[in-house]
Amino acid sequence: MTVIVAVAVLVGVLALATVIGLLLRARTGRAVPQTGSALNTPASLNSSVADIAPPTAFGTRATLVQFSTPTCARCPATARQLDSLAAQHAGVERLEIDLAEHPHLATRFNVLQTPTVLLVDGARAVRTRFGGPPRPPELAAALDTVLTGPQESR
Repeated sequence: MTVIVAVAVLVGVLALATVIGLLLRARTGRAVPQTGSALNTPASLNSSVADIAPPTAFGTRATLVQFSTPTCARCPATARQLDSLAAQHAGVERLEIDLAEHPHLATRFNVLQTPTVLLVDGARAVRTRFGGPPRPPELAAALDTVLTGPQESR
């Protein structure tokens, strides 16, 4: 292999890696509304999170469920962001699930990266999903939609 070919291959690999990185960055933290089986889980699993924690861990109006791991570098900042947002709204709580302690939940909820955040309504149904740290404007808009939407009777 000549030097010119080697440099061309190196430049091609770097260009491909840059394009893939930019695409992943553009998708990270975006709000993805969840409807029905949109969690990409098997049909036998629904989009309810009611069984992953005691009922007292959930907010009466909404819950921000954060899936994280001990080695996640972005999880502490995400936790602070979610805590701050939850503190601004009555009936909203943050629930953190450590996937190292509950690895079956990573499969159940198709968690491919940490943090992954699920916005859950008062009926414990997943309304919005964020892969990566949520973008603040999108998170606030999704939460406002849940908080101002029609309340289900319980």
